[in-house]
Amino acid sequence: MDHLAWRACRLGVAGLMAALVWSGPSQGQALAPSPEAPTGRTAKTISAATRDMVAAANPLAAQAGRQILAAGGSAVDAAVAVQLVLNLVEPQSSGMGGGAFMVLWDGSVLTTLDGRETAPAAAKPDRFLGADGKPMKFYDAVVGGRSVGVPGTVRLLETAHKKWGKLPWAQVLAPATTLADTGFTISPRLNGLLTQEKYLAADPRARDYFYDADGKPKAVGTVLKNPAFATTLRTLADKGADAFYSGDIAADIVASVTGHPTNPGDMTLEDLKAYKVEERPALCGKYRTYKVCGMGPPSSGQIAVQQILATLQETDMAALKPGPDAVHWVSEAGRLAFADRGLYVADPAFVSVPVRGLTDPGYLKSRAALVDPNRSMGKAKPGDPPFQKAFLWGASEGIEFGTSHISIVDRNGNAVSMTTTIEDGFGARVMTKSGFLLNNELTDFSFSPVEDGKPVANRVEPGKRPRSSMAPTIVFDSNDKLYAVVGSPGGSLIINYVAKALVGLLDWKLDPQVAADLPNVGSRNGPTELEAGTEAADWKAGLEAKGHEVKLIDQNSGIHAIVVTPAGLVGGADSRREGVAIGN
Repeated sequence: MDHLAWRACRLGVAGLMAALVWSGPSQGQALAPSPEAPTGRTAKTISAATRDMVAAANPLAAQAGRQILAAGGSAVDAAVAVQLVLNLVEPQSSGMGGGAFMVLWDGSVLTTLDGRETAPAAAKPDRFLGADGKPMKFYDAVVGGRSVGVPGTVRLLETAHKKWGKLPWAQVLAPATTLADTGFTISPRLNGLLTQEKYLAADPRARDYFYDADGKPKAVGTVLKNPAFATTLRTLADKGADAFYSGDIAADIVASVTGHPTNPGDMTLEDLKAYKVEERPALCGKYRTYKVCGMGPPSSGQIAVQQILATLQETDMAALKPGPDAVHWVSEAGRLAFADRGLYVADPAFVSVPVRGLTDPGYLKSRAALVDPNRSMGKAKPGDPPFQKAFLWGASEGIEFGTSHISIVDRNGNAVSMTTTIEDGFGARVMTKSGFLLNNELTDFSFSPVEDGKPVANRVEPGKRPRSSMAPTIVFDSNDKLYAVVGSPGGSLIINYVAKALVGLLDWKLDPQVAADLPNVGSRNGPTELEAGTEAADWKAGLEAKGHEVKLIDQNSGIHAIVVTPAGLVGGADSRREGVAIGN
């Protein structure tokens, strides 16, 4: 949108809520938009509800969550239902074969669950080095069993449900089971992604499921049924998550990994049996009058988001508004955060991550002082945070593209922010006979185990969880009351997407739909990246005048945000994807 349109859309949330709440019989539910293609936008309007709300990446998944909430289910119950439906309708992004981070607020206690995948016991640091000792090409590593980590999503969902669920386990699995049996129509987005995909059709099960006999992706509107997945869900409904980590399903996973014809992995039944979800304390920081909370390591997301916000706190973002000056600050803050992220963050079970130092107010203030309001610093260097201990060093990268996000608030004010992934689009391009795709999460580790003669913090090691950029976030107001639930897919760009949405919500007081739809901008300690085809492209010259190297790139975020107001809930789902926010 242009700047005048943005200003016209900037509405007081409470006032907008009051107008929508009294809008007649359709109160509480926005009409699901038509699904969009893999790129481009579908115009969406803010959604409102008086009791509960779910925002998810596909209308069918959101409707499943809404159904569970209407039946009296908790936010966690709804999250289980949504995730399992996403396994069907958005298979390229998340599902049983992957992992997730969940941030939970139960009305009094905030906690996080780490369902990140782990490396098999046989994994070695040189896993992604070729015969010549150099890092493999990305897709040579991705496609096949070599890249598959031990999945964590199913155990995470059961762990959360046992503690915070209200409805029976079988009931929250039922929407996905029914959909797998009866089928769903292939959306333009899924068809478009299959059309672009180069590797999936080489897998026989995936080819039979997603493609016609002529090798073309099944057409938009084709009803896609998954009886194998329905059988898997019925097994889990009857026997719980143990049936995923042992028995026939586990054997199927191992056989799919180790039996890949060109790139086999080394996962064992013992690896699956040993998998555990880690419950960790939430990482919280102050931003103006708000408290922003999320997932700590092995995710780098929340640390980086809080570092960005701490830098922005040193200027009046509300006065800047969207434009080159605001992007300058956001980009410089991103450089500083990504410099620290690359050096310091990895699995805390293997690396002594200096979380306290990286989020220390004094340290963050000293980092923010490096920002020149009139000139870009170019490439930032990592800082020297306090409270360090000896640990592995070395910069490395790891990103996930096959990712989704779920935001939920239930009738009791409990909230879930969950980002969930299989890493790259369609994961390892390996489909089990149990009806789901497997992740390629191990390529989120550094391919090079040593850099500059030092061991890399995020190198492959047995049982280790790869670093992530996922940043599921829950925000509280100055009275410690739930204010917002936010998150996005998008690989390492997640950090900038979430920071942008928070600035939109907290500084510019935008409603969540407008905040989600703002042009994406930022820096990952390289060029300043502006979203191509948006108003941001017009800011290129102004940024170059400040010394920025600017690149225009596609930035297909999927922000899902819910804000709590005195009148109820308002929500938004990123217009770049096919998701919706709906409630009761």
